[in-house]
Amino acid sequence: MKESKSTIARIALGLFSLLNTSRKIILNLIFFTVLFIFIIAISSGEKSIVVKPGSALVLNISGDIVEQKHEIDPMDAFISEALEQSETAPEVLLADILSVIKNAENDDSISMMVLDLKNMQGSGITKLRDIAKALTEFKNSGKKIIAVGEQYSQNQYYLASYADEVWLNPKGWMLLDGYGRYQLYFKSALEKLSISQHVFRVGTYKSAVEPYIRDNMSDAAKEANQLWLTDLWQQYKSDVAQQRNFAVSNFDEDIDVLITKLKAANGNIAEYALANNWVDALKTREQIRHELINTLGSDGEDGYKSIGFNDYLTVINSKVSFDNINADKVAVIVAKGTILDGNQKPGIIGGTSTAALLREARDNDAIKAVVLRVDSPGGSAYASEVIRQEVELLKAAGKPVVASMGTYAASGGYWISASADKIYASPTTITGSIGIFGFFMTFENTLSKLGIHTDGVGTTDIAGFGLTRELTPGMANIVQLNIERGYRDFIELVANNRDMTTEQVDAIAQGRVWSGSKALELGLVDALGDIENAIEAAAELANIESYDTLLIEKEKSPRALFLQSLFGQASILLGVQSSTEYSGNSITKIISQLSLELKQLAQLNDPQGIYSFCLACEVE
Repeated sequence: MKESKSTIARIALGLFSLLNTSRKIILNLIFFTVLFIFIIAISSGEKSIVVKPGSALVLNISGDIVEQKHEIDPMDAFISEALEQSETAPEVLLADILSVIKNAENDDSISMMVLDLKNMQGSGITKLRDIAKALTEFKNSGKKIIAVGEQYSQNQYYLASYADEVWLNPKGWMLLDGYGRYQLYFKSALEKLSISQHVFRVGTYKSAVEPYIRDNMSDAAKEANQLWLTDLWQQYKSDVAQQRNFAVSNFDEDIDVLITKLKAANGNIAEYALANNWVDALKTREQIRHELINTLGSDGEDGYKSIGFNDYLTVINSKVSFDNINADKVAVIVAKGTILDGNQKPGIIGGTSTAALLREARDNDAIKAVVLRVDSPGGSAYASEVIRQEVELLKAAGKPVVASMGTYAASGGYWISASADKIYASPTTITGSIGIFGFFMTFENTLSKLGIHTDGVGTTDIAGFGLTRELTPGMANIVQLNIERGYRDFIELVANNRDMTTEQVDAIAQGRVWSGSKALELGLVDALGDIENAIEAAAELANIESYDTLLIEKEKSPRALFLQSLFGQASILLGVQSSTEYSGNSITKIISQLSLELKQLAQLNDPQGIYSFCLACEVE
């Protein structure tokens, strides 16, 4: 017996020793790796980036264009780069794009611009129109823009149409398929899993929960969606037709007309694009390279004199700017993403965290006015109200607030905008969706199939309410009454701030989505314009003529700032390049879409389970 115990003790001691040794090795590897990177970073100067006179700015945007990036841990980002793992969803700030174009416009070293948009992904037409405005100003300064591509997506072509010349590969591809709203529906799947769905909503057009209670889109939702999608598509066609100097009828929406034209071009998409004035020339990669070298001169290697978007952004960000600390300020606060309760990272609107930014502006005596830049389909009704209350406190402090709507400002996004002194939207902003819903699932039937049941006693009729028990009629009545109260609060809020009656608001509410241009007609917004117009309006309301703009955002922790600086330098010094091209087959994309929609549902965290959210606002 003693010998057996001794053997077990020796084995245990050996295992502990092995684990302890492994722990030390791993910790030492991490320590010395970080130390090595740190030594390199502080002992070497950053690779200098020089803009050669006569260069072209290559606007090679990679990823989704966003108002605010999601927060990513700097160490995770560096490790991904070091292992050459491509980002699944890279992001680029709209503000950075506009800044780069504006600086290039006034930079004597930049002689022209090349639009190379093959890696540009999602955006939304509202952001594209902001970029297009900057491209127009660049051209008006006397500098030429050439768009080059082997294929153009609909978003990519919109920007390309603003170029002086559009070049396409002879074997290239481009078809403009318009805007659509198609989504997955889960009713039958949930029934097969015996999951009980409980939906509480107000609004004929509040279709956010339809995927969980139907297998198709309702007629009311189709009617509403068709209207605002048509508004967006009409704006797209009008803008492109004006730039390309052809009629809106040149958009081949009739499949038979398109096929006839393709047959005339022997089935060659590129020839079809050239014949119908979508592009100006068909050129191979080599022909493009030679032509740009002849125009701009050689870079001394194998290309033309140029500087890419990221390098040029580094150049302009490295320039020291001195703000007048005594100047009046117009603060800009970005509210981007789904609205959730509590503290949230950048890229998501938090009831607590976004309210804190507004409170920071209220407490800063130098700030005389605030622009709330909203790019959100909504979310938690409670968190939306917490944020809106801070808007009211700003106004009470004598600081006017102007809401500037981006791609989306619907449902909760409209809720947080409603109390602003003035609301600006783009013609293509997706807004409205004034409605409320509550939704949850219970799993009593699913569990019973596994032989699992819930039973017990309570002191009240509502004791023990949970996801494993059947929803009682009385509890359902309580939830529905709360939802109806929330809807009345919403329309009263809009009525009080938009100088309308609740009946007038109800007639255009009911969860219905509108385009920005239609919202102006209905009185839901005050004017059409971009964020610059909103900043000017805020300054005017505050009676200030000379001012600086100040972006207020969540501050990064000292650790995050250190790691960002450390690994950012190391990436440059070690020559790490990240790939930003998307990959994945069709099946992967479907699975990703399903996962995204379920994740979107799972992250909703309103403490009362009440939501003002526009699921239908995503367009394809």
